[in-house]
Amino acid sequence: MSKFEFGVYSLGERIPDTNGNIPTAQSRVEEIIQMAKMAEESGLDIFGVGEHHRLDFVTSSYAMLLAAIARETKNIKLTSTLSVISTADPVRVYEDFATLDLLSNGRTEIILGRGAFLESFSLFGESLENYNELFEDKLDLFLKLQEQEVITWQGKFRSPLQDSQIAPRPVQKKLPIWIGVGGTPESAIRAGRLGLNMALGLLSGRPESIKRLTDLYWQAAREAGHDLTKLRISVTGHSYIAQTGEQAINEFVPHYNQYFGYFLKERGQRFHTTAEYLMPQRDAGQILAVGSAEELAEKILYQHELFGHSRFMGQFDMGNQPLARVEKAIDLLATKVAPIVRKALSK
Repeated sequence: MSKFEFGVYSLGERIPDTNGNIPTAQSRVEEIIQMAKMAEESGLDIFGVGEHHRLDFVTSSYAMLLAAIARETKNIKLTSTLSVISTADPVRVYEDFATLDLLSNGRTEIILGRGAFLESFSLFGESLENYNELFEDKLDLFLKLQEQEVITWQGKFRSPLQDSQIAPRPVQKKLPIWIGVGGTPESAIRAGRLGLNMALGLLSGRPESIKRLTDLYWQAAREAGHDLTKLRISVTGHSYIAQTGEQAINEFVPHYNQYFGYFLKERGQRFHTTAEYLMPQRDAGQILAVGSAEELAEKILYQHELFGHSRFMGQFDMGNQPLARVEKAIDLLATKVAPIVRKALSK
């Protein structure tokens, strides 16, 4: 089995804090770059930036942010979390990430998916009626771009390509591709059938309810004849770590409420939770990745038995969590959680 990897990611939201103050776009961009540098300095393996096209996010040009990070770092891998390929031109996305691979000297990965927000469909002139077909069509093109420098291709939603030159080519022979999966069995099966890595976005609940997705993934890959030893699953989600589990929950709750309260309000829903309610979710049998380093390591090991995953990535900066606290959480992930997990798995 490959080394179990650890990382962090940011979606770059800029929402009001409890006093109604909104961070500037420039300050959020700087925070994301600082987070990436902290992650590298602590020894983490990978850093990610998500794609969103709204005024309350700063990550519409997420590849450019990753390019800035590439020049500020030397070793850490860089990925999208995730790229909404359904509403993008796969050629443009491939060119951006091949260039990022050149800038980073071969440290680039990409997670392709459909995203939890839908603003990019109207922004880029795509219809939600074609939600599934768009993804299938554009994923097919992206995979072919990996294989050929000069390509002839025809699909349903993009003008055809005839002996088109695709440049530049990355440092790596192929960019590592992951498919972002929420809770849809069809998505897990597709990733396995195509022989692509699967990035699971897990927010709450019990991991046993997710095991069916990972079983479907491994089964589809096996039936398609892929080498399972070359495929990987990652788990990503809302996360926070402190010296004790109680401290982690107490510091996390206000920002959790701020984050979900803000985004659910626009859907006509309310959200509010308490520290008392979240305290039991520190248990290994709960998905929410918040607690002490020892508690988070126990969760990861428990999920590993169920999923067979080999990467964990946490979103530590949600809801205006102060950068100083994010830095401490990153350090705990690298210096406490990672050694516990890797030692246990080495046995």
